[in-house]
Amino acid sequence: MTGRLRAVIFDWRGTLVLAPTFRGWVSEALRRLGRDADRTSDVIASLDLSSLDVPGLDADAALHRATYYRAFRAAGLDEELADSLYAVEADPAITPFAVDAGPTLRELRAAGVRIGVLSDIHFDLRPAFADLPVDAFALSFEHGVAKPDPAIFHVALRELGTAASETLMVGDRSTHDGAGVEAGLPTLLVPPLRDVEDARLHLVTRLLG
Repeated sequence: MTGRLRAVIFDWRGTLVLAPTFRGWVSEALRRLGRDADRTSDVIASLDLSSLDVPGLDADAALHRATYYRAFRAAGLDEELADSLYAVEADPAITPFAVDAGPTLRELRAAGVRIGVLSDIHFDLRPAFADLPVDAFALSFEHGVAKPDPAIFHVALRELGTAASETLMVGDRSTHDGAGVEAGLPTLLVPPLRDVEDARLHLVTRLLG
């Protein structure tokens, strides 16, 4: 790698925001319906979570929805609960930002560094960044490809208008975000976010000096 890094691409869930747990997901869906949160364990037990692990799921919004609703029907969940579960799963409001996410993005912008967000996701998460500086988004469902396929990293680079050698990839999963190295990006992997108070993103600004 030579020259100055001109851009940073961030993964979303687990890196910038706290990913919801299955328990938190179901509990919130029940709460929104005014139902007893004590049913959370029963709902989770009824779901075959392995059936949600389908190749290409986040690269196709229609496939994602069909897969989830098929699992809801198989679990015997009523339509109202199924709709609430799916609405919660696609709501960025249940994925709070890490305390250092905003300050890190603003510091990078002030330094003239371009910022991208690359996520395996089935819905548009741009509204979640309304108050934060981001130059480009590469969302898997919009391009029909997801990590760890190097193609999605090249999409992000194209959207940013930077070369791989001058762009840092930041993520929390070696199996997915770590594949950025196959696309020629220097890559920083941080531990998955476990609490919004965990501060790990200072490592990014430190690397960029």
